[in-house]
Amino acid sequence: MPLASAAWVAAALTLSLPRTTTLLLPAGCAALAAVLAAALLAVRRTEAARAAAAVLLCAACAAAVATAHAADLRRGPLPAAAAEHRTVTVGLTVTSDPRTTRPRVSGPQQFPPSVVFEARAERVAVSGGPATRVRTPVLVLVRTREARSAPWLTLLPSTRLTVTATAVPPLGPGDRAAAVLRVGDGPPHVTDGPNAAQRTAGTLRAGLRDVTDGLSPDARALLPGLVVGDTSRVPAELADAFRATDLSHLLAVSGANLTIVLMLLIGPPGRAVRAERGGLAPLLGLSLRATAVLGGLLTVSFVVLCRPDPSVLRAAACGLITLLAIGTGRRRTLLPALAGAVLLLVLYDPWLARSYGFLLSVLATASLLLVAPRWAEALRVRGVPARPAEVLAAAGAAQAACAPVVAVIAAQVSLVAVPCNLFAELAVAPATVLGFAALATAPFAEPPARFLARVAAEPVEWIAAVARTGAGLPGATVDWPGGWAGGALLAAATAVVCLVARRVVLRPWLCAALAVALLLVVVRPSPLPRIVTGWPPPDWRVVACDVGQGDALVLAAGPGRAVVVDAGPDPAPVDRCLRSLEVTAVPLVVVTHFHADHVAGLAGVLRGREVGAVETTVPAGPPGQRRAVRRLAASAGVPLLRAAAGERRRVGDLSWEVLAPGPSAAAEAPYGNPNDSSVVMLVRTAGLTVLLLGDVEPPAQRSLLEAVPDLPRVDVLKVAHHGSAHQDGELLRRVAPRLALVSCGRDNDYGHPSPRTLAALRAVGTTVLRTDLHGSVAVTGTPSDLRAARAGPR
Repeated sequence: MPLASAAWVAAALTLSLPRTTTLLLPAGCAALAAVLAAALLAVRRTEAARAAAAVLLCAACAAAVATAHAADLRRGPLPAAAAEHRTVTVGLTVTSDPRTTRPRVSGPQQFPPSVVFEARAERVAVSGGPATRVRTPVLVLVRTREARSAPWLTLLPSTRLTVTATAVPPLGPGDRAAAVLRVGDGPPHVTDGPNAAQRTAGTLRAGLRDVTDGLSPDARALLPGLVVGDTSRVPAELADAFRATDLSHLLAVSGANLTIVLMLLIGPPGRAVRAERGGLAPLLGLSLRATAVLGGLLTVSFVVLCRPDPSVLRAAACGLITLLAIGTGRRRTLLPALAGAVLLLVLYDPWLARSYGFLLSVLATASLLLVAPRWAEALRVRGVPARPAEVLAAAGAAQAACAPVVAVIAAQVSLVAVPCNLFAELAVAPATVLGFAALATAPFAEPPARFLARVAAEPVEWIAAVARTGAGLPGATVDWPGGWAGGALLAAATAVVCLVARRVVLRPWLCAALAVALLLVVVRPSPLPRIVTGWPPPDWRVVACDVGQGDALVLAAGPGRAVVVDAGPDPAPVDRCLRSLEVTAVPLVVVTHFHADHVAGLAGVLRGREVGAVETTVPAGPPGQRRAVRRLAASAGVPLLRAAAGERRRVGDLSWEVLAPGPSAAAEAPYGNPNDSSVVMLVRTAGLTVLLLGDVEPPAQRSLLEAVPDLPRVDVLKVAHHGSAHQDGELLRRVAPRLALVSCGRDNDYGHPSPRTLAALRAVGTTVLRTDLHGSVAVTGTPSDLRAARAGPR
């Protein structure tokens, strides 16, 4: 373990060092190792000194290998071309499966998914100049229309391409790519196909996708992910649920999949400390060496099929060391096998030392070897049956070890991870075994493969249901400081909890009380959040949801009912806001205009709620987003309506009038500013008057004053366009709101809200509340007693 740790730290540090000092670390470690070795020869002493010399030697080797890898990022013409954003023609070899990114919202625009994959540049010509042979890792980013992305997504590792692209610098220092190649629209230019091994693996993976085509959406998406890590069909909503419940490792082809495969051959992991084998090997009469060779072939095939992700490499290296012990007839000890695997892998690919996936895999495995057996024994001593104790201890140990790293990445902690992993684990093994059987059968006999896939769909749907149920609980996750400081804080908190737990488990009543308290925090029955946090206030009438840089307003329309005006840029925040308000029915969703920061979150409003209709504005703005709104409404079976000036509606005590867009907007808006086609609403609720301006700009604001000469003073104003500087002063003076709501994101790039707008509002006696500073804001009370409650920023 000290050797592996030294190599890991040395590699990670070397890759972080500036170019001028990368040789210092390996040279220093080698010099210290030489001094210690000389001292050993001189005094003929101690195991400790010998071990220290070995540690320094391993650190020197890892640092030297990392130095060589880091040099690849600086060699050749690509780094300089990327710094100048030059056009390059590159011959490259694909080294990973292409994948799609999530759609990205930036203000009014929603950018379509891009295709991304890693590659190795082998020939580079800058701006039509002569070609230079290189061996440089790059990241390829293809911005292509959805209909044209299929040829890129079918590329297999080892395929050779020629691309003409714009080279730009990598995302940040310490990135393992020397440049990002931005490729324009168009099909890939393939110069040589994949090798035989990758073609075979591609055929098997495609066969599994084919036999899952007729399954339910969840099974169709998840089964290839569980078996071979193919997550191309997993929707963003389901991926978010897996992240919230810390089940993402099931989609990353963790080492557990390889363990299941090898367990069939050599027996369960619990027998690993014995030289004897279990499983099918002795039943088939295989010798020790034949077992090791067959297991090695299975392991290598597994890596090729499931791709060399960090957790797969870790599991494969551990498995190969175990098979080597079997082949030589020696006893197997799992902790040294893990340490040996880490050492070999870091020396093979030092970038793994900076991989969160590799760190999580090693921590989870180490916790299962070191901590879980002790916790299981402690539970058995206290009367818990053996098998439940082992399962509970394993889940708890893995979560305790990995949670700080997850906090570093995601800045949150899952409170449902352990129970969700326990419930999901019931279905993982049958789903994996049946999935592998379907994969192996598909090329030869499709009907049996489809039958196996249908049987596997049952446990897969169980896993999806566990993830969705866990993620849907109000307290499934809690925010936590991100970065290494937050991870260290959580690690310290976990250590304290573990120390306290040793005393708590001796007091059953205290254990029961803590379990009930945790259950209340996670489930949050409806009176509890109001009692503890005061949110939401019981008589709320209007809520500006904190959805980042976008708009989402909620108007109370009765118990559990609300009219929603806009949906923000992302489904998750608006869904979370509506859940906190206990809104289960939405008689109407109003889309003020078709900019992405108002409509991209519409799926979050429709998720799990009874929605009566979606009302939109005139057909102005990005056509792709208009089509997306129509598709979502159609898929949910919700009628689509068109708002028009003069329209009056009522739902319970809530009533409103549409003030804009006027009759001429349909002709003018496509050629002007789509913001000016926003639906403007004058709302009355519980005696309050509320004006919702959408994103209308000064010309439309002045037109509104002309079209509605008797526009009254209002109690609440939803400030137009996130509080931008483009406001009509006469409109603000006319309506003179007592309270203004500004919906904008923290540290946004637009400078919203504008200091000039804030000053103009304060000049007319308005109190301003902002979602970037105050979080979601609820308006309560009556005209004579107007109040606001703040949830606090997310």
